[in-house]
Amino acid sequence: MRLGNRRGLTLVELIVAFTIMALLTAMAVPIARYKVRRERERELRWALREIRTAIDKYKDLCDSGQLGPPEVDTFCYPKTLEVLVEGVKLAGTVDKKVRFLRRIPKDPFTNSTDWGLRSMQDDPNSQSWGGQNVFDVYTKSMERAADGTPYSEW
Repeated sequence: MRLGNRRGLTLVELIVAFTIMALLTAMAVPIARYKVRRERERELRWALREIRTAIDKYKDLCDSGQLGPPEVDTFCYPKTLEVLVEGVKLAGTVDKKVRFLRRIPKDPFTNSTDWGLRSMQDDPNSQSWGGQNVFDVYTKSMERAADGTPYSEW
């Protein structure tokens, strides 16, 4: 009895094919995770740079006297991040406002706009905000970068 031209795969061929597919998948998953993490790190750097640039622009305008006299204890830094979005009136004008941010960027690690804040009077590595002004921002994520530095120190 001849079976003729048989088509299809034997059980051994199927097992080998599935094993190869499983190995390739197992190698691809860590690479995909690494790529996602690198993208979130890039977004974090961009968001921090955007907020810090807005704080610096506010400080420059205040120091030049264009925002009027600074409030007590602010040292010409904004009181909150919302001030950078809402804008401030220029001194000597009735209705001209300057906005420094369109919106507060989202933290890619915490997925919120709730950033850690430091005032000028706070310790540079402080994890609590004194509330006098916004001198610097940091992520509230407790994760660490590949080199071991916490993202909150970026």
